[in-house]
Amino acid sequence: MSIQIAPSILSADFCNLERDLHAIEAADMVHVDVMDHHFVPNLTLGEPIVKRICEVTDLPVDVHLMIEDPDRWAPEYARLGAASVTFHMGATHAPVRLARQLREMGCKASFAVRPAEPVEPIFDILEEFDMVLVMTVEPGFGGQKFLDNQMNKVRRLRDEITRRGLYTLIQVDGGVSPSTAHIVAEAGADVLVAGSAVYGAEDRTKAINDIRDQATAAFRD
Repeated sequence: MSIQIAPSILSADFCNLERDLHAIEAADMVHVDVMDHHFVPNLTLGEPIVKRICEVTDLPVDVHLMIEDPDRWAPEYARLGAASVTFHMGATHAPVRLARQLREMGCKASFAVRPAEPVEPIFDILEEFDMVLVMTVEPGFGGQKFLDNQMNKVRRLRDEITRRGLYTLIQVDGGVSPSTAHIVAEAGADVLVAGSAVYGAEDRTKAINDIRDQATAAFRD
């Protein structure tokens, strides 16, 4: 399975967002964080901007919902054109029903795990999801320090996916850079979200390729 890189626009220039979307065309998808200032202590963007992002980029749009009531709102982002929608288990009342609804709409379904949350409780319904997002920082703000103690969680998840012959992707978000990409890939992650490491670089294409090369060389299949 190949490594995928998903730059996070949380680190982009929101006044020049279309320009910054075109600057990451070497990536595999674009990661969009939606925060409501209730589920997490930050407020970012919502439906109108996500709709325009889907219209102006050729990359698949990967929406990470850090919001209350994803049961109500996640399908709306799928209708706007999101290729993948991620929600937090602590925010949804019916995760399996929501995942099935998203998939019926032609959208990939993913769930996110915070640093303090274990992955084992989700094992029984793992086949309902296309991807698991393991947060290696506390959700809410970009530019945080990478928490390498989350790699054991990624390894346990990779072992379970392999044991059951599933095709579920493992995404890691938080502190991913050329210097940490090999760590998350060796643990078993195959989708890497990078924000400041991409948008803080003068050459965004080179940053994306550097992260991909480091991860590909270390990936644990």
